[in-house]
Order: sequence, then C-alpha cells, then structure tokens
Amino acid sequence: MRHKIGRYSSYIRPFSYILDLIIINLFSYLILPGFFSEYFILFASISWMVIAINVEFYEVYRFTKVLSIINKLFKQFTFFTILCFAYSGFYVNSNNWKSILIYGAFSFITVFTLKLSIFFFLRKYRVLFGGNFRRVVIVGSGKNVSQLTNFFNDNPDYGYQLVGSFSLEEGKKDQIQESFTFVLNENIDEIYCSLANLTNEQIDSYIDFSDNNLKKLKFLPDDNEVFSRNLKIDYYGYIPVASLRNIPLDDIINQFVKRVFDIIFSSVIILGILSWLTPILALLIKIESRGPIFFKQKRNGLNYHEFNCYKFRSMNLNEIADLEQVSKNDPRITKIGKFIRKTSIDELPQFFNVLLGDMSVVGPRPHMVSHTEMYARKVDKFMVRHFIKPGITGLAQTNGYRGEVETDKDIINRVKYDIFYIENWSLLLDLKIIFMTVYNAVRGEEKAY
Repeated sequence: MRHKIGRYSSYIRPFSYILDLIIINLFSYLILPGFFSEYFILFASISWMVIAINVEFYEVYRFTKVLSIINKLFKQFTFFTILCFAYSGFYVNSNNWKSILIYGAFSFITVFTLKLSIFFFLRKYRVLFGGNFRRVVIVGSGKNVSQLTNFFNDNPDYGYQLVGSFSLEEGKKDQIQESFTFVLNENIDEIYCSLANLTNEQIDSYIDFSDNNLKKLKFLPDDNEVFSRNLKIDYYGYIPVASLRNIPLDDIINQFVKRVFDIIFSSVIILGILSWLTPILALLIKIESRGPIFFKQKRNGLNYHEFNCYKFRSMNLNEIADLEQVSKNDPRITKIGKFIRKTSIDELPQFFNVLLGDMSVVGPRPHMVSHTEMYARKVDKFMVRHFIKPGITGLAQTNGYRGEVETDKDIINRVKYDIFYIENWSLLLDLKIIFMTVYNAVRGEEKAY
C-alpha cells in the first residue's frame, strides 16, 4: 500500500481556502454593514472562487517563489475589489467607495499575512520535524542534474529528501533496472530523469514503470531538447522540471468542486431514494435467502488504499464471492438479486462510500483486491486508475465495458477509458457520464447481470 506523503497532506490548501472565505465575509460584516446580507455572502464567495480559478490563486507549491505568491494576491484582490464596487452599484445603489477600499485593504492585509505565514511555517516544519516531505531519486548526469541535486540538498525547507542518484554513466541498462528496484524498496515518491541521458525506449520504460507503480515521474530537459510530448513545465528555483501527466483533479479547486458535487448528489440519493427503498429491499432479500442485507467487499481506491465497498446483497452466501466475478446465468445470484443487478440498484449503497469520501460518484470502477493484483501484473498502466478516487460509474462503463471481464481486450479498453477520464476530467464530463449511466440502466444493458 502506498504510504502518505507531503503531496497528499490534503488538509493544507482546503484549510487555507476556507480560511480566506471566512476572512472576506467577516470583514464585510464588520466594515460593510450597509449591504451585508446572505446575498452578499453568496456573491462574495462565488466571486472569490471564480477569480481564484482564473488567476490560479491557490496554485502555490513548495517550489513556488514568494514574488509569484504576492503577484497572485494582487491579482486576486484587484479583481475582487472591482466586483465589490459592481455589486455596490447594482444591488445597493451605494457609492461608498471609501468603505469598499477599506474592506479590500483589510482583507488583503489579513489574507496576505496568513498566506505567507502558512507558506513559511510549512518550510520551517519540514526542516525542524521532517514532515510533509517527498522522497526522491535522480536519474542521469549533466548540468541540470547537478543543479537539481544541489537544490534538493541546499533547500530542505522545500520538503524534498534526495534518497539516491543513478548517473547512468556505466552499465546503463543495469543501472536503470537497479533504479527500479531501489524506488520500490525505498518507498520513493518521485523520480526525476534527465532526458539527455535516455533514449526514447528508455524514457518509455520509466513512464511504464511509474504508471504501473503509482510513482510521480518528472523530467529534466536539456537546453536544446525539443519535446514531442505534451509536458507541463515547472521551475524549482531556476531549474526547469517537466511533468509527464497533467491530472486536473490534482488541482485543489477541482477537488473541492468534485467533492461538493459528490456530497450533494449522494445526499440527494440517500435521502430521496435509499431512505424508503432500503427497508423494502431488506424485506425481499431476507425473505428469499439467509444472510445480511448488505454485501461488503474490500476494494482498492485512491493511492491503492483498501476500503469496504457496499452493495445490496444479490447472491446466496458463498465462499468465493471475493475471488470470482459474477458471470452470465451465475447460479449464486438470487431472484431479487437478478433484478437489482439488471437495474444497477445493487450499487446504490455505494453512495454511502461517496459520502464517507472513499469513492466519488464518477471515476474508475474499483476492482476486488485479488483482481486488482492480477490485472496490475498483466495489464500495462492499470495502476494509473488509482491516482484518483474510484467511482460508482465511469466513462468505461458508459462505453460498453462494465461488468464481467471476459477477455483481455475488456480490461485493456477499460483502462484506456479510465486514463482518458483522469487526464480530461471536468464537471460537465461527470454530468454526461451520470446521464448516460441512468439512460443505459433504463434501456437495459447486455452485460448487466
């Protein structure tokens, strides 16, 4: 199981986000009582979030420069203050520009102080307590490699712990294999490779290795390197570092939007459907067969973490439920089980998993643990699916790849759709997948058994 690292200290940025919203609304109450209301709270909060998305206000990483943070602050408050003037003119018919400027100034100073305080506190925390860090290795040699090595060693406050280096100067093939073994044995979080020292085939081998073992892979480009891949460039100090895969849900704002949607949607389903459907199904399930109402099974989720996935029980009690997938005309399925599986009603208890945070409404479907281990060995890039939370439904399921895996083609194509979803997530895509899932359930699907 992949251990938690700094990158997944997921409470830091949400805490900052909520704190900023509290500040701007508290100061509006204290400084702008003339037009403070629930409407202004909604207006200010939405405006703040929309501006933050556009100016990337919360895109602050451990390698971000202080000047860049200050620049983001000025952009954020400039646009936010302009919108406050607009609100004042349209909805309050007030031209009290001095109060709005004072409101903006106090909010700016407070957010500015807290944002930089948190940023520098984390740097000190990493140095003093060794927390919130990432274990890294560097592969290759040359000027950029030497600079990055010095950067990691000279800046412990950034939270990177350089555990090993592989120069690839002698016995390149053996060193590459040795680096793979080292990364697995030493629980390395990120791999940094110099493109100047690797052939295209060797680059692909690092890509495949990192994807299949849930490791972050980044590249150090040469000054003259021309990229044929779509890479995202960041700067560690003045050192360019290229990231292979851009995952929209790594963005804290996208995570927040998706989580809010998950909570609202799952709450509606639980209160509006499961509240009255569960007692009815409980009675029918109990009448037909002995055993619990709910079926609980270990599945692998975000970062390969195991969790209990819940379903309405659709089979008679059997010892192989956690080992063998359901097949067509499976004798283990009960009569009521056949109906609830055909209509996908058996999946509805997973909305409790969504509410608990183990799953999302939309995402790659989680497999039982034994099958995950099997597919991870035989299907290339299968482990990439675990970079985000699993879903009740997903893009693969709406494109004909739900249910039983009958051939290798089924699981290979499922992984392709899952990776496409991970790299191209949007809320609109989630809504489309939910609509197609409901449509397919009503229409009936061939593999719904």
